[in-house]
Amino acid sequence: MTNVAIDQATKEESRTIVYAKLIRRLIPFLLLCYVVAYLDRVNVGFAKLQMLNDLKFSETIYGLGAGIFFVGYVIFEIPSNLILVRVGPRLWIARIMITWGIISALTMYVTSPATFYILRFLLGAAEAGFIPAILYYLTIWFPSSHRGKASALFLAGIPLSGMIGGPLSGYIMSAMDGLWGHAGWQWMFLLEAIPAVILGIVCLLFLNNTIDEARWLSAAEKEQIKSDVAREAKDKPLHSMRDGWTNGRVWLLSFTYFFFTMGLYGLSFWLPSIIKATGVKDPLDVGLLTAIPYAGALIAMYLIVRSSDHFQERRWHLALPAVVGAAGLVLSVLYAQNTTLALAALTVAAAGVLTCIPQFYTLPPAILSGPAAAMGLALANSVGSVAGFISPYLLGWIKDFTGSTNIGVIVLAGALIVGAALVFANPSRVVNR
Repeated sequence: MTNVAIDQATKEESRTIVYAKLIRRLIPFLLLCYVVAYLDRVNVGFAKLQMLNDLKFSETIYGLGAGIFFVGYVIFEIPSNLILVRVGPRLWIARIMITWGIISALTMYVTSPATFYILRFLLGAAEAGFIPAILYYLTIWFPSSHRGKASALFLAGIPLSGMIGGPLSGYIMSAMDGLWGHAGWQWMFLLEAIPAVILGIVCLLFLNNTIDEARWLSAAEKEQIKSDVAREAKDKPLHSMRDGWTNGRVWLLSFTYFFFTMGLYGLSFWLPSIIKATGVKDPLDVGLLTAIPYAGALIAMYLIVRSSDHFQERRWHLALPAVVGAAGLVLSVLYAQNTTLALAALTVAAAGVLTCIPQFYTLPPAILSGPAAAMGLALANSVGSVAGFISPYLLGWIKDFTGSTNIGVIVLAGALIVGAALVFANPSRVVNR
């Protein structure tokens, strides 16, 4: 081996060590934050098992309340990210977590459709910008060659929240129902909100806004990271805040994400109800069974992301999971009366649907850098979040109208197919990094 080759190998080994250090330092904490965030966003799906009967809400009222979260989310998403760029990620991520924790806890006092809608809207407004803020934060620390793994580990919070949150929510609702005069669903909202406030405070102490602020990195490590990120940024066509808002390619990505999130939030908000409809009645049993699809999704996410990074291929690694997710949703309808087969189909669906999310987020940073990345990620997340309003409301309306969620689930499958097709409008030479 030549001296040049040895030197190059040494540099690559050093680079690998640096980014492994970054992952160990940042990702476990950010992952925990996302687990808590996603649980606070979708635990209303578990609350529904008791809440609707206690408050005499219809399925449509539930669907509208679940979805109206995203109205507040979309309205405040881009303003939130504009503020993020000005004040820095540490302060803004902390603000987001503390305010959403407080509002989520207040949901225990819902007594009418109006209070339900107001608090869900405020929760969406409070949480607006969280995911783009984290993903933008990762662009500060990781070049694309290492960001796919970092982003996937962070977004593993979606299946982990399902694995942890399902049994936890079911246990709280079963064990604490009636304690001190409060229903199980009320205790669930309170207890699952507290970690968000605590983690928000920890953010202020733990996160650094810039590489230079990181006392836990050596000078050489800081220079390595800054050099890698700066070198990559030069190759990207879109840099300015205006680029992230006006470029047609960013809008294409945003609408692609819309169809994926139709499947994601339809499944997330309605999975407990779908499992209950197969004949499972006890909230704890429902919670335990919901963990199975999310566990399957976690394994699938890891394998697909690893393959995508290894081959530096993004489009097929995004489109195929979407198609698999659609097939799983269709099969769950066909076997809706059989708990075992329906659960197997939902596991396939969750594996496909949830894998789409980390894979999608490899695409925007391939063309965006700096302020454009913050704006572009916010735009994609905003457009995608419109689906978070539409899909729960649509399924609720269909359930009230037909007595079943089956037609709504088929619609979600169709949305995933459309999203898979749109992926290929992005040239491979641009996104395969």
